[in-house]
Amino acid sequence: MTITLEKLTSQLYHDNLQESLLEFDPDLQNLIKKEYERLQETIQLLAAENQCSRPVLAAIGSILQNKTCEGFPFARLHGGSGVIDEVEKLAIERAKKVFGARYANVQPHSGTTANQIVITALLNPGDKILSMATGHGGHYSHGFTDSLTAKFFRIENYHVDRDTFLLNFEKIREQARQFGPKLIICGASAYSRAIDFAKFRQIADEVGAILMADISHLSALVMGGVHPSPIDYAHVTTTSTYKPGGPRGGLVLSGKDFDCKIKTAIGDLALWQVIEKNTFPGIQGTPYFNNIAAKAVFFKEALSEEYRIRQQKVVENSKRLAGALIQKGYNILTGGTDNHLMLVNIATGSNGLNGTKVQKTLEDCGIVVDKMHLPYDENHNGPGGIRLGTPIITRNGMGPDEIDLIAELIDTVLSNSKGKLLDSSIANRIREQTKELAAEFPAF
Repeated sequence: MTITLEKLTSQLYHDNLQESLLEFDPDLQNLIKKEYERLQETIQLLAAENQCSRPVLAAIGSILQNKTCEGFPFARLHGGSGVIDEVEKLAIERAKKVFGARYANVQPHSGTTANQIVITALLNPGDKILSMATGHGGHYSHGFTDSLTAKFFRIENYHVDRDTFLLNFEKIREQARQFGPKLIICGASAYSRAIDFAKFRQIADEVGAILMADISHLSALVMGGVHPSPIDYAHVTTTSTYKPGGPRGGLVLSGKDFDCKIKTAIGDLALWQVIEKNTFPGIQGTPYFNNIAAKAVFFKEALSEEYRIRQQKVVENSKRLAGALIQKGYNILTGGTDNHLMLVNIATGSNGLNGTKVQKTLEDCGIVVDKMHLPYDENHNGPGGIRLGTPIITRNGMGPDEIDLIAELIDTVLSNSKGKLLDSSIANRIREQTKELAAEFPAF
């Protein structure tokens, strides 16, 4: 095959990127190497992380990152935008297809930015928002005290049930009736059961509120068909794109309500128009076109049968890990999980443990988890739990046998840590076991 000069030039520009970094900045390249080795030698049980593919990494590191151009496809403020118009159009069409949406905005720099775009597009300062309490599973951007959302809007939170730790829709409905929010936010960062978006929409309609679903933690499962989709229930759906296995970035989606009319200072506009006006010039300037290209690559991956099967396995592994820990006597909130994560109540009785200590102890043994404040957490010595997730270990190929071994390793660490430091001989042994297991299932 003959290689044209054009192809050769592009190839040379993008080839050997890591080698060029090593030559110019070996200090930084060494840190990248250390992070790679850390991932290869540890068991990653993080619910909020994932791993993107090499094609996605290639798009992130491409020449597209050099382009500055504000606005939307075929209506840019800068010249020379023909190619990136096509890139963004491709990402939009693939996003719409994979989510079954009528509208997609691929420009948000993050999931939090996507939330800010939607909230400030649809509300005026002082308007009311009903959202899930941060300590009960809600995200910081939904109205945590120090968040941008809380600085400009009146926030009231709904909570999970004290006994079951489940969403109580009758209580949420009554709270919405009394509070009268203009926006209701559903979706969570630490809730292990399926979310009934249809019930949230019923409540929103009853009180005349707009419904926004933030599915950053659930988007992979939604794309994979193993969790109900909010696209045609919520007026607007947001997500990050890295949690489901893509590049850093955010996404705004809408289904049947994409063109519903929204009152603005310049008259009634379609919902999608209000969102785009508030993306630029409202919240952001130039998009990150290399990330948009990487999103397009990822959405192509998400349309594959391989991706759908993997999401099924993520849930299967999550259920198995929760079940194994329950059998060993651990308190898993809600008694199990329907998705990719679970919450483990660590601070029970007088065992001297809390989430902070357990996170560090497990990480010293090669098992990486998140500490977590639990709903109605009465532990005054720090967060009372940890959050475990199965996306990464599933992506790397682990299955039932490995899940059972991981449960054994966790139990060995925690049962030998109650009220005291973990013996170094035990820590070293577990560290070697986790390193051996990780080596059997490398990241790439």
